[in-house]
Amino acid sequence: MAYGFSKTSALPYERAVERVTEELKKEGFGVLTTIDVRETLKKKLNVDFDKYMILGACNPPFAYKALQAEEQVGLLLPCNVIVYEKSGKTVVAAFDPMSMTKVLDNDRVRLVAEEVKGKLQRVIDALP
Repeated sequence: MAYGFSKTSALPYERAVERVTEELKKEGFGVLTTIDVRETLKKKLNVDFDKYMILGACNPPFAYKALQAEEQVGLLLPCNVIVYEKSGKTVVAAFDPMSMTKVLDNDRVRLVAEEVKGKLQRVIDALP
């Protein structure tokens, strides 16, 4: 099942994290959580891992609409965007909110998911 969309970016990893954050802001998202997976795995398990960042993105007006339509939709929020290195290249991917509609049979959530997907797609598309 496809549950996200991605793009390989010409940006170096650190710049891609910054740029994704900037582009999310342009679309009305804030980053609620930032998880540096590499750092966390090193600290907790003492293992080495590639550069990998999870950004928990939230657009408050859309989150509010979704929560009004389905109070347990919070189990599927925030929308995660990831930035990671693979074979020396930077990959950026976003959760496809339309995936929620496979779990939730709710037309009001579907409408919100469609709008949020468009915003997240624009974030990914804006990257070089």
